[in-house]
Amino acid sequence: MKIIFPLLVVVTCVAGTIAVAGPQYGPGVTDAEIKLGQTVPYSGNGSPIGIPTAGATRALLQKVNQAGGINGRKINLLSLDDALSPPKTVEQTRRLVESDEVLAIVGSLGSAPNAATQKYLNGKKVPQLFIMSGSSRFLAPKEFPWTMPWPVSSERIGEAYGRYVRQVKPNAKVSIIYQNDEYGREGEKGIRKGLGAEADKLIIAERTYDLTDPTLDSQIVSLKASGADVLFHVSISKFAAQGLRKVNELEWEPIQFVDVPSASIAATFRPVGLDKAVGVISATYFKDPQDPRWKDDPAVAEYIATMKTFAPDIDPYDSNALFGYSVGESLVAVLRQCGDDLSRENLMRQATDLKQVPLSLLLPGITLNTTSEDYAPIKQLRLMRFNGTSWDPFGETMTIP
Repeated sequence: MKIIFPLLVVVTCVAGTIAVAGPQYGPGVTDAEIKLGQTVPYSGNGSPIGIPTAGATRALLQKVNQAGGINGRKINLLSLDDALSPPKTVEQTRRLVESDEVLAIVGSLGSAPNAATQKYLNGKKVPQLFIMSGSSRFLAPKEFPWTMPWPVSSERIGEAYGRYVRQVKPNAKVSIIYQNDEYGREGEKGIRKGLGAEADKLIIAERTYDLTDPTLDSQIVSLKASGADVLFHVSISKFAAQGLRKVNELEWEPIQFVDVPSASIAATFRPVGLDKAVGVISATYFKDPQDPRWKDDPAVAEYIATMKTFAPDIDPYDSNALFGYSVGESLVAVLRQCGDDLSRENLMRQATDLKQVPLSLLLPGITLNTTSEDYAPIKQLRLMRFNGTSWDPFGETMTIP
């Protein structure tokens, strides 16, 4: 799939004989457009995440383009399907960089796919900006100065969950099911960190799954047999749904946590049955558009209107859409900071100099903040519990340094 936004022509005038420094353009930039690239799973296991995430990003950019773009330049996003397959990601990324000559790769989804292109993009000094992965390997500015993630890292989220369990159930019998890759291992590492010195004692069973596994049934049966009373799902939506369904079938009643990427009512809970997900805990840094407390919030109202206008086939209440929309807003904020210096170097300079940048859908008090030494835009979150219809936030906003 390839999405191309229309262009807007802008004429720049220089008066008299006064010397005026002209705009600085990197590849993919003209007076009329800013060409960017992206790889997303529109097919395969990752498509329930990829389609709403990318669709919401496109919706936000279309709204901005309709209003005149960034300083008169419209954003031209080329979004290609990689099916969450690293070899395909490499192929599509090379096409975007070498054939389409994009300014940057933005908002690409998945830990393994982004890892497969990280060295290539850094070697070519192409920004790999606001990628959708919670792996801390993308928070290494000294080694990979051209790579910046967007979400709170899986390790930080896992640590928050572990802290909570340690506080409310100090004698818990913990079990973990996690994806057998960097994403899953990072989450498992964070849970251990949050549980603290007693982690080895508290964790009594762990199982992994591969993206090629047809089901998680055997792993969940094994975890129940361990006698655990807490279960962490460090899984993408498809497998989190499978795990939740099997837990219900077994009439097992542990305290359950799902990772932030799977905290989607549409993609995770509806396939299981909303009533069967009551009590599941996750975390957020977003306003919930379904929560009555935000029904009069102008930013939420604008988000819903934008999605209905530019992405009518995507559920605006899908948590993945919130991510995609926010990535689009983050990208627009950085491009605006760039002014007329739209070189790759300045794009990264501005991305690493975000100071309390607000986004429409972030919870009050949570903003984007980066430096040249700290590439994590968001470091705060809040726990929430599913009530059968929507999420109920609880506790204070947590900062995980």
